[in-house]
Amino acid sequence: MRSSSHHVIAIDGPAASGKSSVAQELARRLDFVYVNSGAMYRAVTWHVLQRRIAPEDTEAIARLVESTTIVCDLLKGESRILIEGQDPAAFLRDDQVNQSVSLVSSVPRVREILVAKMRAYAEKQDVVMEGRDIGSVVFPDTPYKFYIDASPDVRLRRREAQGQHDQIAARDRADSSRRNSPLIIAEDALVIDSSNLTIEGVVGEIIGRLKLKGLVIN
Repeated sequence: MRSSSHHVIAIDGPAASGKSSVAQELARRLDFVYVNSGAMYRAVTWHVLQRRIAPEDTEAIARLVESTTIVCDLLKGESRILIEGQDPAAFLRDDQVNQSVSLVSSVPRVREILVAKMRAYAEKQDVVMEGRDIGSVVFPDTPYKFYIDASPDVRLRRREAQGQHDQIAARDRADSSRRNSPLIIAEDALVIDSSNLTIEGVVGEIIGRLKLKGLVIN
């Protein structure tokens, strides 16, 4: 569903596919707001761990997120999430968050609350939003859908270069098999393999497709 007449460009893909870097650069080029939906789920996961709730305890997680003050705003044109007034940005890539985010993000109530906040971003401005279900669930009606992928070996090397140690294959299985909003390729999404492309190369392909779809780009 589209929540407004503002443009929404959906960038989906698995972990370490390059979608975050592509989405950030695309937003900069278009002067759109950049929204990282994964950071929102990671922030909630961090909060769950801070409260010493097991990532498998779906009922406790649902109760916690319902009682938590979550504020999503913008900082220098990019999304920011505050949990009970705290900015957890420095902790979103901690190993424990990496290992738990798939479980926490699969909780239906967590997804319901955060998807509503994602849609709210598009009520006031044009956005480039990246995640795993942006084109399939969050904004299924946007005509601008892209799925960024890369080979498992390339993705693993990228993850290691970032200093991250989560298991790519396990994360893929968890994200693709979850009951609520699994990682899938939207039927009308353009799939781009970034394995042998630079960020600029992927962005260039996307901009070319956006122009073909009639989006006016300065």
